[in-house]
Amino acid sequence: MFTKSCLLKLVIGISAFVLIGFAALYFYHNEDKPTGKRGPAAEQLTNKMWDAINVDAWNEINYIAWNFADRQQYVWDKKRHLVQVKWKDTEVFLDPNSITGKASIDGEMLIGDAASATIKQAWDFFNNDSFWLNAPANAKQTGTTRSIVNGDGGEEQLLVTYTSGGTTPGDSYLWKLDQNGRPLSYKMWVKIIPVGGMEFTWEDWKDVGNGAMISTKHVNPAFTLHLTDIKIGDTYTDFGFDSDPFEELARNKNSEQNVPTTQSVN
Repeated sequence: MFTKSCLLKLVIGISAFVLIGFAALYFYHNEDKPTGKRGPAAEQLTNKMWDAINVDAWNEINYIAWNFADRQQYVWDKKRHLVQVKWKDTEVFLDPNSITGKASIDGEMLIGDAASATIKQAWDFFNNDSFWLNAPANAKQTGTTRSIVNGDGGEEQLLVTYTSGGTTPGDSYLWKLDQNGRPLSYKMWVKIIPVGGMEFTWEDWKDVGNGAMISTKHVNPAFTLHLTDIKIGDTYTDFGFDSDPFEELARNKNSEQNVPTTQSVN
């Protein structure tokens, strides 16, 4: 029979074991972020990567749905940048730009702080999960820098740093590419992971239906992420909606954009 003293020693022992394991992982795997060279060569390599994934076809997609690791499910209106996020018994219709929308649990609408917190959670999910959906397509978004890093074999790798935007600005990703420019993997230097240089594969590439290529499997020694149920469409009816699920959000977005600015008169 455990006494309180024995139980305390056991908890301390397990905690020490976990801390030692984490320290070993940190010192064995932690890498400093490399310094790359910016310029035309980095832009050319980015364009090569974009050609390999057919970013032009990606940009033409109106709607896309996917299931992220059997955790969250999405229907994304890419043209208006509005998204339905679902997890467990929660549903959020989200405007990612303004972090506003409407949220419900088991069909019951949330209000006040509960709604705000749930909408913020959906925004965090979307930022993360849409990045895993097609991070290479974001390599030239506003607030990014691109540079060339030479790999151990002398091959050119692409370092992309996000200086603004998203949930954790300042994150960097080092892309390893095949000879055609298609991503094989990336190493990450991100605020939410204390170990620098953690690597995930980008594999099981699939044509989503219009020529755009999406990686549906990301492998790391610790775990694997799968993206499933990927589907594109032209309208919301392709996803089972009888009416526009984003109508209210779109109306609010338009009204905010049309608010006249106040100018001072001297």
